[in-house]
This record gives sequence, structure tokens and C-alpha cells, in this order.
Amino acid sequence: MSGHNKWSTIKRKKGAADAKRSKIFSKIIKEISVSVKESGPDPDANPRLRLAIANAKGANMPKENIARAINKASDKDGATFSEVNYEGYANYGVAVFIECLTDNTQRTVSNIRSLFNKYNGNLGTNGSLSFIFDRKGIFTVPKGNLVEDDFMMEVIDAGAEDVESDEEFFTIITAMEDFGRMLKKLEDMKIEPESASLQRIPRTTVKLDNDAAQKVMRLIEAFEDDDDIQNVYHNLELSDAQMDIV
Repeated sequence: MSGHNKWSTIKRKKGAADAKRSKIFSKIIKEISVSVKESGPDPDANPRLRLAIANAKGANMPKENIARAINKASDKDGATFSEVNYEGYANYGVAVFIECLTDNTQRTVSNIRSLFNKYNGNLGTNGSLSFIFDRKGIFTVPKGNLVEDDFMMEVIDAGAEDVESDEEFFTIITAMEDFGRMLKKLEDMKIEPESASLQRIPRTTVKLDNDAAQKVMRLIEAFEDDDDIQNVYHNLELSDAQMDIV
């Protein structure tokens, strides 16, 4: 299995666990807020908001929560969040890319530096990991009653670079520039993905033994628990057995 396939499988399983926690709602609400302040509260005229709403539905966020978040973001006196990224290395040379939405960048970078130090990692300079990660579109689509061969032909024609299939989901991987095209294709097919986002896929991965992998994943999970952090990407490749214990 190629690095990005293994990685996307890990992220989907991790995302399913995260969805059980209220923190995922907080992260979605921030994304809604940023998208509304960026391009307005009408999802038909705001693709980023439309995507945030779709992801909120995929996470089973109640409609009233979504509407409340949009209304609150429309308030000129509401909190304003900045998008900032941080890059560094966990222990054992594992690359870590962190995407944040924050109303206090000083607090955020202080917390991130503290976590790197606590778990024997290092905060690097922006751009230092540009050679490790590519931005790709990742769509997770419930299989439902879809016919696999027909579905795969449709999305490949629409620009899919790769399509994974397991018992429950299709995972579509596209180039960053084909993300909007694929989103439109799924809309035309009347298919609502469970999640759709631009994510960072590692070109190369690192394999570690169980003990080392657990240590690295404790840092990754500490980052994911931080309220200012939206997404954490890494290039640690876990075996199926390791995914069951981390």
C-alpha cells in the first residue's frame, strides 16, 4: 500500500474516533466562522462555507448548531480567527505539519512549542517541510447503494488520482487543483460525502517499532486536543496492528 493510501486510512479511522468527542464540533464551528467572515453567510455563494456545512453534517452536527454558528459568525463584533501553520519534527524524525485557527497566535505558538519540548520534538521554521507533504483533495464517501465499478469510472473521469475501497467507504484522492471539480461532480451525482477537505499527504513515510510509534502518537494526540489546532498531519506509517494499539 502506498504511503498516501496508508496515511488516509489512518486519518479516516482517527477521524471516526474524534467524531465522538465534542472537540470536533468546536473545530467545525471555527471553520464556519472563518468562511462566513471571508465570503459571507450564503452557502450558495460561498464554496468554503458550503464545504464546512457538508463536513458538519458528516460529523452529525445538529442543524440548529450549524445555523447558530453561521449567525454568530455574521456578527461584526464576533471573534476573528487567524489561519496559521506550524511545522516541526516529533521524536524519531517524524515530520509534523499543524494547521491552526486562532484568536491569539502568541498563545498558540507557545502551546505548540511547549508540546514539542515535552515530547522531545522540535518546532521548525515555516516551509521546512514543503518537500515532505503534498496538498491533496480527500473525499470520504459512504458506499450505500453505489455500484463500485460505475462509481469509480465516474470519479476517475472527474479527475480522481486514486480511489480506495473498503467495507464501508470509498476514499477519493485528487490533485489540489481538481478539488473543486470533484466536489461539483459529487454534487451532480447527488452524493454527499461524509467528509471532503484539502489535506497534506506525505511523499515519504517513517516506520517505527510499537514503543516508538506510541510515543510519537502521544504527541500527535496532544496537538489534536488543543483547541487552537484544526488539523495535524504527520508521516508516521502505522501497521494495522499498530493502529489497534495507538
